[in-house]
Amino acid sequence: MRFRPLPLLSLPLLLMPFTARSAITLAPLFGDHAVLQCDKPLPVWGRAGADEKIAVSFRGQTVYATASSDGRWIVYLDPITASSEPADLVVAGTTTISVHDVVVGEVWLASGQSNMEWPVSFLREDEKKIAAVDLPLVRQLKIERASASHPQDSAKTSGWETASPATVGNFSAVGYFFARELQRKLGVPVGIVNSSWGGTEIEAWMSAASRESASLGAAIEARWQKAMSEWPPERIARYPAEMAAWQKADAREKATHVKNTLPWPRPPATIDSAAMPGGLFNAMIAPLQPGAIRGIIWYQGESNVERPNEYAQLFPAMIRSWRANWGDDHLPFYFVQLPNYADGKPNARTWARLREAQAKALELPATAMAVAIDVGDAENLHPTAKMEIARRLALIAKAKIYGVSVDFSGPVFQGATREGPALRVRFTHTGAALVAQDRPVQSLEIAGADKVFFAANAKIDRDTLLVSSPKVKEPVAVRYAWSNAPLANLYNGAGLPAAPFRSDDW
Repeated sequence: MRFRPLPLLSLPLLLMPFTARSAITLAPLFGDHAVLQCDKPLPVWGRAGADEKIAVSFRGQTVYATASSDGRWIVYLDPITASSEPADLVVAGTTTISVHDVVVGEVWLASGQSNMEWPVSFLREDEKKIAAVDLPLVRQLKIERASASHPQDSAKTSGWETASPATVGNFSAVGYFFARELQRKLGVPVGIVNSSWGGTEIEAWMSAASRESASLGAAIEARWQKAMSEWPPERIARYPAEMAAWQKADAREKATHVKNTLPWPRPPATIDSAAMPGGLFNAMIAPLQPGAIRGIIWYQGESNVERPNEYAQLFPAMIRSWRANWGDDHLPFYFVQLPNYADGKPNARTWARLREAQAKALELPATAMAVAIDVGDAENLHPTAKMEIARRLALIAKAKIYGVSVDFSGPVFQGATREGPALRVRFTHTGAALVAQDRPVQSLEIAGADKVFFAANAKIDRDTLLVSSPKVKEPVAVRYAWSNAPLANLYNGAGLPAAPFRSDDW
């Protein structure tokens, strides 16, 4: 945050924990160059001295509050229309804070693990060049990595930054291209709150209540206690050297293409670890609530791939919990389904099952999934096609929130019926017709009652597939792209990929 307070008030003081004599502080969302959410009641909150009178002024409104005995205060501004005209947000008590260059538009939380955290500076050179332009109405607030044992009301940030060649390298690549797509279409400021951390499991992003609501709380806690027990002090002490060695080998691989054979050293299981259940929710999400946002984009799941059945319970529980804490049971939540990745076993089913677990969250209202099965890299956990993934997320937001008439989904499996030695597969979101890109439809399998799957061929019949195999005379089940790293080439007329599917529940 970069405030211009009275002479005795400084940035370090603003980030210090509250004491009875502390000056006014603001929640992490409010700093110079901030984007505030338009057309919604706008909470502004922070800390002050006990019982201190607070006045908050912005765009012709002034509202008042009295801090509680522990210094907490909150006010609600009436909804404000979008505007790129900058204004000051002024908070006055015994001291005064003026936050400058504040605009009003669309605010989205971007969260998850490394593929959401992945910055523009890590992209291919051509995509970095596309991003390196002045877009002062596209802005990011980066929440710094932190973990905590209890929900916090403050967080360290890098401050709001406007997109420019000098700053955009720090932006989440998915977040940036998503915001750019929306800003170009809507013509209003778009802010991304980037709260993400690579290599993290979903449990870390869940509150205690949400873990318990999924009936897995005891199992998760037992697993965490076991993990901590496996990290005695001497092993913790070795970790920095192990990580330094891995980073050196990784840098050598990138420079010389000599494969890094060292295993990635998992961080210690300690109370400040990113793996602590609830730790990231407490430190990186709770301080943002109940801030006004339009919705959430999420890209995570790689670290939970070994436990898809758990993920199928935890992911919806997390979404419900976040929404409850924001006071909106229909807060839009759009997520990226994991792309194709071999994980050393391209024909295994592990990643397919995690993708299926992700898709179960679509049973919740106001959710949507950006399919990425065709834009991954079988040999790289971090696919470079962040711009296309962001475009697909933006298509969903345009269609579902902003009233733009646009295709936002590829074909989605609807059902399969027997026709002689074949299965006719029906879809929704086919557009004018199904399209097989470059070659016949790949990665299809069918099976009979014996549950043994064989590779299958398909004939496109407008908006259906007729799937068969000479090895299966009486098919009862069909699968598409149901492996770790399938070749997925089925699309609709809008060029959006079909989601992986299976008709069986074996």
